Amino acid sequence: MSVKSHFAADALASVVVFLVALPLCMGIAIASGVPPALGLITGVIGGIVVGFLAGSPLQVSGPAAGLTVIVYELIQKHGIEMLGPAVALAGVLQLIAGSVKIGRWFRAISPAVIFGMLAGIGILIFASQFHVMVDDKPRGNGLANLLSIPQSFVKGFTPDQGLPHNEAAFIGVATIATLVIWGKYKPASMRLVPGALVAIVLATFTTWLLQFPIQRVDVPSNLLSAVRLPMLERLPAMLSPEFLMAAVGLAFVASAETLLSASAVDRMHQGPRTNYDRELSAQGVGNMICGVLGSLPMTGVIVRSSANVQAGAQTRASAILHGVWLLAFVSALPFVLRNVPVAALAAILVYTGLKLVDWKSFAQIRQYGRMPVAIYLATVAGIVAVDLLTGVLIGIGLSIVKLLYKVTHFHADFRLDPVRRRGELHIEGLATFFALPRLSAILDGVPAGTEVHVQATRLVYIDHSCLDLFRSWAEQNAGSGSALVVEWDGLMGRHRRPVAPSADVATTSQG
Repeated sequence: MSVKSHFAADALASVVVFLVALPLCMGIAIASGVPPALGLITGVIGGIVVGFLAGSPLQVSGPAAGLTVIVYELIQKHGIEMLGPAVALAGVLQLIAGSVKIGRWFRAISPAVIFGMLAGIGILIFASQFHVMVDDKPRGNGLANLLSIPQSFVKGFTPDQGLPHNEAAFIGVATIATLVIWGKYKPASMRLVPGALVAIVLATFTTWLLQFPIQRVDVPSNLLSAVRLPMLERLPAMLSPEFLMAAVGLAFVASAETLLSASAVDRMHQGPRTNYDRELSAQGVGNMICGVLGSLPMTGVIVRSSANVQAGAQTRASAILHGVWLLAFVSALPFVLRNVPVAALAAILVYTGLKLVDWKSFAQIRQYGRMPVAIYLATVAGIVAVDLLTGVLIGIGLSIVKLLYKVTHFHADFRLDPVRRRGELHIEGLATFFALPRLSAILDGVPAGTEVHVQATRLVYIDHSCLDLFRSWAEQNAGSGSALVVEWDGLMGRHRRPVAPSADVATTSQG
């Protein structure tokens, strides 16, 4: 596929992605507790650098709403000066993971954990940005943000002379309403115009027209002035276990979100499929550069990527060009961005947070039983009550417990027909020495003179202790007219060292 032959389509798509990315880069930075310029720098690098190296040609990279929680917590604990080193270290880990072909294994994470992680992040984003939307300050952690929403609601939606909470709330609600209305009723001729752009333009114009005294975006005239190079005196703090765990958590979540997004993008088009290891390595390079510059971390992001595909992008040129447009706009027209109300950007993230709690995904998970639902809810609860990494680890831990249960699970069911003096013993799962008490109790209760047929089609494995139990029972009860009928070839195939059946044990090919 030639880049040149598709340049017109890619150029148009890049403009659409740029218009989607511009408000999100600033809003995500504010939600993360850093200046908006740091989000714009990450957007530029995600477009120009990662767009060129990416293993998913149509995926767009940049600052992600899913990382706002972990970045905010990192800054609260270690300071903004440690953001760059943490992002750089996360990038190194991603580059190593991609180089040793670990990228594809991120797809093995349970969907219950992934969707639980996204839902938990969505709740935290909603909870923190609701306060910002009414020109109030977020609280110290996710649970506190969630519990204090009624206080901010009262500030924003009740008369309060002398404070700008009412005006900010008006702009926030109007922004969300614009997003909803535009998403449902936008004219077909304007289908490529992003709702976020329409909402920001209207909010900015309304704020200017009514002269609302609410917070505006603070963007420097020179983007390079926002760069924060790592300081050598911070090196000892980088070696602390708590900081290293934060960097590992950042790398893990960024990688999982990137590859989940790449998988979703692959389902949207018929072009080249994602090379997951290359994509992970590209993200690593991008985050290493972002870390050196002290900006936000990046991931592959589904909102910008889906906009890219829907706008008709054909090659990686679209993602690259969107980064060029970001750099050009911020360098030439920073004064335009300084008129954007912070409440409008926060409202976009409130709306984004609510959409991350995907009830359709939850309904899909429910179809697979109670355990996936429990994993989903535990992941969400851990993220909201403690922190992002803890919640994800809880979800992964429960997934492993579920796997171990399935692997070690054994079930036996005995059905007796007293008239025909015939019984059927259905066994499934793993028959190991742990199953001996259950099997012994069943066999001990079999009436004399009964022919026991063992049905083992759903048996995964049987060890020598259970095989010996069957052999012993058959030998001991042969004198009373009892017999054990089993497909020994199939049963032995589930044991790594086949044991010849006793002469007193009947064999059958019908089981």
